[in-house]
Amino acid sequence: MGSRAATTATATIATVAVVWVSWAAVAADASVSRGGGGHEREEVEYDGRALIIEGERRMLFSGSIHYPRSTPSYNFEGRYDLVRFIKEVHAQGLYVSLRIGPFVESEWKYGGFPFWLHDVPGITFRCDNEPFKWHMERFVTKIVDMMKSEELYYPQGGPIIISQIENEYQMVEPAFHQRGPPYVRWAASMAVALQTGVPWMMCKQNDAPDPVINSCNGLICGETFVGPNSPNKPSLWTENWTTKYLVYGKEAKFRSAEDIAFATALFIAKKNGSFVNYYMYHGGTNFGRSASSFVTTGYYDHAPLDEYGLIWQPTWAHLGKLHAAIKLSSEPLLWGTYTNQSFSQFQEAHIFQTNSGKCVAFLVNFNKHHIAAIKFRNTTFELPAKSISVLLNCRNETFNTAKVTVQNGTRSAKIVDHLKNAERWKVFSEEIASIRNAEFTTNQLLEQMSTTKDATDYLWYSVSYNHTPFSGQELLHVESRAHVLHAFVNNEFVGSVHGSHHGPPLIVLDTPIPLVQGQNNISLLSVMVGSP
Repeated sequence: MGSRAATTATATIATVAVVWVSWAAVAADASVSRGGGGHEREEVEYDGRALIIEGERRMLFSGSIHYPRSTPSYNFEGRYDLVRFIKEVHAQGLYVSLRIGPFVESEWKYGGFPFWLHDVPGITFRCDNEPFKWHMERFVTKIVDMMKSEELYYPQGGPIIISQIENEYQMVEPAFHQRGPPYVRWAASMAVALQTGVPWMMCKQNDAPDPVINSCNGLICGETFVGPNSPNKPSLWTENWTTKYLVYGKEAKFRSAEDIAFATALFIAKKNGSFVNYYMYHGGTNFGRSASSFVTTGYYDHAPLDEYGLIWQPTWAHLGKLHAAIKLSSEPLLWGTYTNQSFSQFQEAHIFQTNSGKCVAFLVNFNKHHIAAIKFRNTTFELPAKSISVLLNCRNETFNTAKVTVQNGTRSAKIVDHLKNAERWKVFSEEIASIRNAEFTTNQLLEQMSTTKDATDYLWYSVSYNHTPFSGQELLHVESRAHVLHAFVNNEFVGSVHGSHHGPPLIVLDTPIPLVQGQNNISLLSVMVGSP
């Protein structure tokens, strides 16, 4: 969908649910905003300030949820039933931002691709490669056709107001050399040709071809976003990271409510932002084998809604107060003339004012350690360290990002069962693999994922070795790209080694081993802790 000028001077604020769609699980990441029903509606347009819905510029706040990671009540079975999920979102009066991908990353195994795609002859993922483009177009068309047939796009009376194609491709594009840029152009053209009646966007793709909107992902898009690549496109923040996903072996790093609010307010003030999606708003759980390498079971547990769908305070309420303050000033934000004012190296103001005099100002203190006193329009305002004050009518402070008025929430666990009774436990031994019980034999080492086809995280490698004693110490040396490796000699454990999320891709096991004269069985258990 192309851009156009908004036709009315009204402004409203809405909430959006974001739905990610991946090949592997048809998982959805949707941004949802408040919206109505009805058929025969106008197509969703945009201009340089905002998305335009029914002729009105809209200020949109969105929350990402991957419903296959959510609580069991949201598991709709049957390929996780994307249609039913979006219909439920619509029933709750929300809009949807449908992020089709199909590469989603999202710490989901294999980036959301099904493993069978790996075995397509001649395929190279995410570049100007005909086998990949054929399968990608087939998938994207299937999803779009599903949405159309169920009348889920906004012009049909549904909740979907915007869609996304690809994901953060600019980060890897140089690796594909001359096959990268043509792929970007093809993906944009393919998506737009599907004629959904709503705009398309690409995140972290500064050269997104018209009419596709380039958007920002990150922690501080108010500082890092280069801006729309056309004056006719709005500033969209598709992933405002609410915390840091956890990986095994690393300390948890949490993002404060104050920091999220500061980054959000700065994006709206400094980048003229009109769409902010919190990634994640509810993270949920990596059930089964769905996580990517070394990612823990709990996903974005300290998002506004925690792993279990419970409200996480003060983040949830503090962001709600920010949204309320923005709503009060949505008209000057969407229609006012923008100016800015610098007070010092660390303090500045961003002002939006309409011809009728409606005004909102954002007073910013970038200093992380000291309070700042700012005189603005003959009034002195005291700003806490690293904070932004939102001034309604450019006079009255309605919100400050550092002033949290909600108590920290607590979460407690209730014991529902005791497992100390010995009769409730069973012990079993797993047989160590050997040549005699191998499922198949080969005269060469096989790559693990190509062998298991993603059906299991485990693969035994066994070899029979005829040993003649000598005076030195026998050593076992193994280099592997697995995540964990356990070694056994003649059914006895001799050592193990493991990698880490940020460590080198190669793990090395060096260990002395006891060998007997004659035949010896050496077995290696190769383990993946989540798929790449």
